[in-house]
Amino acid sequence: MARTAIQLDPNTGPPAPRRRSRVGDRVFKGASATVAVGLLALLALLLGDLAVGGARAFAKFGLGFITGRNWNPVFGREQFGALPFIFGTLVTSAIATVLAVPVSVGLAVLLSEVHSGWLRNPLAVFVDLLAAIPSVVYGLWGLFIMKPVFDHRVEPFLSATVGKVPVVGALFRGNPNGGDLFTAGVILAIMILPTVTAVTREVVATVPRELLEGAQALGATRYETLRMAVLPYSRSGIVGATMLGLGRALGETIAVSLVVGNGLGIGASLFKPGYTIPAVIASEFREATNVGVHRSGLLALAVLLVVIAFVMAALSRLLLRRSVRLMGGSATVAAERAAFQVNG
Repeated sequence: MARTAIQLDPNTGPPAPRRRSRVGDRVFKGASATVAVGLLALLALLLGDLAVGGARAFAKFGLGFITGRNWNPVFGREQFGALPFIFGTLVTSAIATVLAVPVSVGLAVLLSEVHSGWLRNPLAVFVDLLAAIPSVVYGLWGLFIMKPVFDHRVEPFLSATVGKVPVVGALFRGNPNGGDLFTAGVILAIMILPTVTAVTREVVATVPRELLEGAQALGATRYETLRMAVLPYSRSGIVGATMLGLGRALGETIAVSLVVGNGLGIGASLFKPGYTIPAVIASEFREATNVGVHRSGLLALAVLLVVIAFVMAALSRLLLRRSVRLMGGSATVAAERAAFQVNG
């Protein structure tokens, strides 16, 4: 049987695939760009509106509005200084971050590594329920239940023990009585714990299985695997989760205003009454009028809060970049580090 040779024209290639319509991609790209530009424009309008509203306070008091310590909204004797509110906002947020982040990371690792449903499932539900509780409920719980316990037991105990330690003890000295910065910080820590835990749990879940198996194959225990492989690999994500929790702590209003004590003192002790920027805005804005500069002062406080949030966001980006650079963006770095530490 004769074979028929089929000759192909070398100048003619395989038939070109039918070009798909890219109308959907273009529409999606255009819609995404529009939304992004719209968000930036909305943010610019928000900042512009706040800046215009607070311009009178900034013009009248100048830098003294930021460095001043007195807050007197009485017309004719007006004096506005935001330093106590800035101090209270930063201190309560710092307390919340210091208390919440270690617990959140521990919970995230526990929920990711423990395979027993009887422990993991109720714990995961409990953490999710904490995120669903309204802030006013946290505030009322802190006011009627937590604050009396702190006043009569927790804070006197800290004052009698840690308060006697040099340097650090200055934070826990004083006469606990009523709301204070420490109680507000603890409330904030409970409120941001679900956010930090949820994000950290997602980050820990992305650790490559090969990295865990490699560390265990080298003889690492479960604790050593977590310490030398899981946590270093998840460092940048944990930093991002921390900054998300810090952002919520900076802007919390009702719960803090109920337990912070509403004082203007600035000092080393955490057992003194304080005030935060969101709390004072929520407490006084309804009664503030355009007569004088009371309302303008509150809007100026809002500008300062936005600036603080932007600074924290910028710092979080720097920390994330540094963490990624230290880790090299690769699981190999973490694996080699775990190997050296285990073998050493």
